[in-house]
Amino acid sequence: MTESLAPSHTSVLLEALIGGVLGKTNGTYVDATFGRGGHSQALLARLEPEGRLVALDRDPEAAAAAAAIQDPRFQFVRRPFSQMSAVLAELAIDSVDGVFADLGVSSPQLDQASRGFSFMRDGPLDMRMDPGQGQPVSDWLKTASVSEIAEVLRRYGDERYAGPIARAIVARQSAAQQGQAPYLARTRDLADLIVQTLSRAGAPRESQHPATRSFQALRIFINHELEELDSLLDQSARIIKPGGRLAIISFHSLEDRRVKQAITQSKRAASFQRPPGMGRAQSAILAQALAAQPRRAVWTAATRIRPLDRERASNPRARSAVLRIATRAQP
Repeated sequence: MTESLAPSHTSVLLEALIGGVLGKTNGTYVDATFGRGGHSQALLARLEPEGRLVALDRDPEAAAAAAAIQDPRFQFVRRPFSQMSAVLAELAIDSVDGVFADLGVSSPQLDQASRGFSFMRDGPLDMRMDPGQGQPVSDWLKTASVSEIAEVLRRYGDERYAGPIARAIVARQSAAQQGQAPYLARTRDLADLIVQTLSRAGAPRESQHPATRSFQALRIFINHELEELDSLLDQSARIIKPGGRLAIISFHSLEDRRVKQAITQSKRAASFQRPPGMGRAQSAILAQALAAQPRRAVWTAATRIRPLDRERASNPRARSAVLRIATRAQP
């Protein structure tokens, strides 16, 4: 039986995602981004006793939230979703009926200053999804060059003023090395530096905070988020059963573009296994002929869903959300 978790945030596109990914109510599913469990609990509420849900997340606080779910159909594994296939193999699961993910940073992560994700709350300049793995942003910025920082800001944040911001960061770190200023170690330090830099550069005022794109870019870079997503999409195409479904919520164009391309452009060649009694030469000719045929689509029945006006009004995080759902093609 599922225990109710304390509501720390509102899950985006909850009904649309669960209704889209859930085909067989006695099937096996993967929540690739457990977060605080909103989508997982909604799926469990609709699964039959024979159903099964495996949830993944690399955030230690997600693991703590998952411990509150006492349900024999549910299993949580603290691993990044790029390791989904390995986790399922360890659990003796060959294939699943659906995979779903709510990408990006969660509301609790943004709200907790100590995680260093938000420029609105002063905290350590960290931004790691898993604080026990990898390098915090503050450490990377101590050694990164102007060109490296600018490339990250352009590629992952589409920041027009990447050059001036990168030069300002490196100048500040150089001054810190000489004992003339503190290192950039706090979110507010970096946000203030970006605001000052854009003001000097004559950047036009926008509705969003001037540090929004830079913080997004650094977070995506430090957590390898796009590489993780590419891996998830590739693995999903291999482990979801024909007729099963993939559902992904993204929050910016870098993510959504990858999801769309994976759904609309993924192709596979016709599979071939040599029948008993067929000679090697004959089977080689047949396999070559099959390989020359047009490759078939991996996904069908793709759907794109945006939140309704009432959800965008009640949940600010939903404003930029895009849900894409696709069905695994038959072999």
